[in-house]
Amino acid sequence: MRAIWKGAVSFGLVNVPVKVYAATGEKDVKFHQVHREDGGRIRYKRVCSVDGEEVAYSDIAKGFETEDGELVVLTDSDLADLPLATGREIDVVEFVPAEQVDPIMFAKCYYLEPEKTAAKPYALLREALSETDRMAVVKVALRQRETLAVLRVRDKVICLQTMLWPDEVREADFEVLDADVDLRPQEKAMASSLVESLASDFDPGDFSDGYTEAVQQVIEAKITSGEVSAPPADTEESGTGQGAEVVDLLTALQRSVDKAREARGEAPAKTGAKAAATKKAATKKAAATKAPAKKAAKKATPKKAAAKRTARKSA
Repeated sequence: MRAIWKGAVSFGLVNVPVKVYAATGEKDVKFHQVHREDGGRIRYKRVCSVDGEEVAYSDIAKGFETEDGELVVLTDSDLADLPLATGREIDVVEFVPAEQVDPIMFAKCYYLEPEKTAAKPYALLREALSETDRMAVVKVALRQRETLAVLRVRDKVICLQTMLWPDEVREADFEVLDADVDLRPQEKAMASSLVESLASDFDPGDFSDGYTEAVQQVIEAKITSGEVSAPPADTEESGTGQGAEVVDLLTALQRSVDKAREARGEAPAKTGAKAAATKKAATKKAAATKAPAKKAAKKATPKKAAAKRTARKSA
């Protein structure tokens, strides 16, 4: 595993240097969206809904729509001065009973690995949490954003369990829950009997993802039967490589030049076929101008030679 964060757990005067690792990773069969007819990959472009033009990442800003339907656009400069938490410390705020923390608030789980020099204080914190059956409520800055989390023990490792903020947990507001329901004693006894008949100790190893396994079996069956083919050449990637990037860059530069000329009141520069035709015509004109001069020079040459011979005879 690869550490995604380095810092220290701080509680009281104890400081435990740790590394943070992602504790979970969802496994699923990855699919690409392809054209059913020829297997070509489906590409998505960022297109503006107003002018229909494709928008580059550098031209994308954050937009917030108000309740009145008005749009507020935030740029990178607007967000640059916001207070960001960049500390490398997991600050323990308090220790609370484990049963008081509602699992609905749990988000992502991470493993904390102690540095070699911090093995003893790490073990001390782990045993203290286990023996008191408590969790440590902490604040930590992950990816420059302060997050509420708890430290809890799983086997021999301390887990950093990030949590949702209280206002991110929705209330179950259903009218049917407030209705009076008459439950007879016999019905309660039968429900309890059913629960007891299915009572067991939970072992996650007894369960598996049947859907993913079935999908993998379908894929393996197609491979075995030879229902495979080489992916078609992606004309968009092969045709829009480095050359296309140069063309796009030249186009952007040309547009910038045209806008600058237009701002100065000048005519836009000729591009493409027009520029080539103008250049070709200018070349022909220059060649036509030089040709008579060369002929004149050639005609003048015999006269000069005759004059030299006459001078020699006179001498």
